[in-house]
Amino acid sequence: MKFSSFDIVFQEVPGEVTLAVNISNCPHRCKGCHSAHLQQNIGEVLDEKCLDGLLARYGNAVTCVCFMGGDADPTAVERLSAYVRETTNKRIKTAWYSGCDKFPENCSVENFDYLKIGPYIESLGGLDSPTTNQRFYKVENGILHELTFKNP
Repeated sequence: MKFSSFDIVFQEVPGEVTLAVNISNCPHRCKGCHSAHLQQNIGEVLDEKCLDGLLARYGNAVTCVCFMGGDADPTAVERLSAYVRETTNKRIKTAWYSGCDKFPENCSVENFDYLKIGPYIESLGGLDSPTTNQRFYKVENGILHELTFKNP
């Protein structure tokens, strides 16, 4: 699994200062995608060593790591999320923005603090649209609490 870029963001996960990691090789090809370049398998390998470097650099400034994509390898996203939570003693939360219709059956929601599920459908809009098909959840004790319309 590779990533093409990252940024510190304030809007993706409500109440969190988030290190958003843009994962490439997206299989969805959503019409109107704002990051169509991520459909290609480009960038650097995203693994534990890479995350260690990012957290060493930004870990004191962020409260959450958000994996933006990664649907081509959901078990890798889950593994890296669990790694961040374990190595930071859950001080840094994790989120996954997935374009899948549903959470992968072979993964556990308990390895994340937040989830965004659903492909981008241009006519319905993103999370900021009242007609969106996408859903945003906070995960607590393995239970999904919907926050879709509380997300800025």
